[in-house]
Amino acid sequence: MGLNIKILDCTLRDGGYYTNWDFDKALVEQYVSSINQLPIEYLEVGYRSIPKKGYLGKYFYCPIYELEYIRELSEKKLVLILNEKDTKLEYLNNLLLPVKGLVHMIRMAIDPQNIAHALLLAARIKEMGFEVGFNVMYMSKWKEYVGFFDELQKLDGIVDYFYMVDSYGGVYPSDVIETISLIKQNSKCKIGFHGHNNLELALINSITAIEHGADIVDSTVLGMGRGAGNLKTELLLSVLNSKYELRVDFNAVGNAVNAFQGLLAKHQWGTNLPYMISGSNSLPQKDVMEWVTARFYSFNSIIRALQNQKDKLIDNEQLPKFKPSKSFTKVAIIGGGKNAVDHAKAVRQYIEADKNICIIHASSKNASFYSGINVDQYFCLVGNEGHRLERVFKDLGDFVGKCILPPFPRKMGTYIPPNVYERSFELDKVDFTNKLTDSHTVLALQAAIDLKAEEIFFVGYDGYQEVPVTQLERMLANENEVLFTCFKEYFGKDLVSLTPTQYQGLTVNSIYSLLYEREGSVFSSH
Repeated sequence: MGLNIKILDCTLRDGGYYTNWDFDKALVEQYVSSINQLPIEYLEVGYRSIPKKGYLGKYFYCPIYELEYIRELSEKKLVLILNEKDTKLEYLNNLLLPVKGLVHMIRMAIDPQNIAHALLLAARIKEMGFEVGFNVMYMSKWKEYVGFFDELQKLDGIVDYFYMVDSYGGVYPSDVIETISLIKQNSKCKIGFHGHNNLELALINSITAIEHGADIVDSTVLGMGRGAGNLKTELLLSVLNSKYELRVDFNAVGNAVNAFQGLLAKHQWGTNLPYMISGSNSLPQKDVMEWVTARFYSFNSIIRALQNQKDKLIDNEQLPKFKPSKSFTKVAIIGGGKNAVDHAKAVRQYIEADKNICIIHASSKNASFYSGINVDQYFCLVGNEGHRLERVFKDLGDFVGKCILPPFPRKMGTYIPPNVYERSFELDKVDFTNKLTDSHTVLALQAAIDLKAEEIFFVGYDGYQEVPVTQLERMLANENEVLFTCFKEYFGKDLVSLTPTQYQGLTVNSIYSLLYEREGSVFSSH
């Protein structure tokens, strides 16, 4: 092909950040079969890890039976990766001796400050008979670490591939050229490149690395990988086919791509504005990935948080503390579910007849259906709610509610509409949980505590009744269930839903039953 370059495909390992390292068996078989027909030398199966808390799937631990299965399917050299920070020398026998004969190379994800420890591990791994790869992270910051490049003189004879990992997806071709030169001044080790695609430079950076002496590059099918994703295997092969006449079976490429199309449609990885900001400023993708996929934060909020990280600022000015002078026996928490709309007439009638109840809007999505009620109303401002509030109440000039924000300091920048700024307050603290401080439900429940509520009712907490449930919806539902459990232990009473719900942590008491008890008459459905 004109250049002697090796390709390592790490789709199962890097793509696992979106699937929790579980992949459908048929997909894996199609993927491995396709890779067999392509000019790819190494296939990275996943992590090999010591036990961790919480659920992490098959390809995070790579049990021996699965490696044996992949070994039977694959014609490629198999690779596993270790997290250097979690791996002690005494762990290596248990982690790696069982995979001898199944796996060709062991790579390590390495903090650049931990090269010395990584070299100790590498020497033992080399003794076991494996090739060794160093994936050294944070490439754009290497020059900030005193003595880092001097350490590279110790690689020779121990490390087979030394990878430049563009962890933030923010380096440019000139950076790649300069870094390769610095490595070559200090080591004869073969050089690799692993590019992230925050700035959509993974391809040009990888081609630049190849043209300036890199020996191996990483890629993933459809770019599937943490955060903004990686260099696309199909794109790399297409360019190498055109530019260097690399022989490529494009039917096999198409089969690999087709195998992952469903996951792409589901998880929507790839770059976007927050990932671009994090990449261009060398800021971690971990937080951005959570904010983009698991929280309904606006881009402005995410970017403000990233800029504060860059400038090492505590986020947000401090607001007046939420110290309500009034208290209420009952609080109705209104969520964003359809049932808050379908049963709004009944809920309004119940609320309007009670002099000692207030409304907390966990989400302002359905707030317009409860406007005009002569009770105090509070609005939780988190994520994108400030902008939603402006859409729901087209003219905020006569807004009479009060807005509640998470405690200071807030990691996320929260947009407060100018017309409600003087009516906005921050919680002093969250009493009932330390798991979250900035979710809609946490804000609503803590506000209920601060308002001295004795009874708490939920409306429109449907629990995602539509089928199928997306992974994001399932995650948010699970998060709420945990919060309900924590709160009931703190509150000592049941939490009651007045409308239909799928949440196990809520006890249902029909709004129509309450109306019947109050008015002594029979009510038909709304």
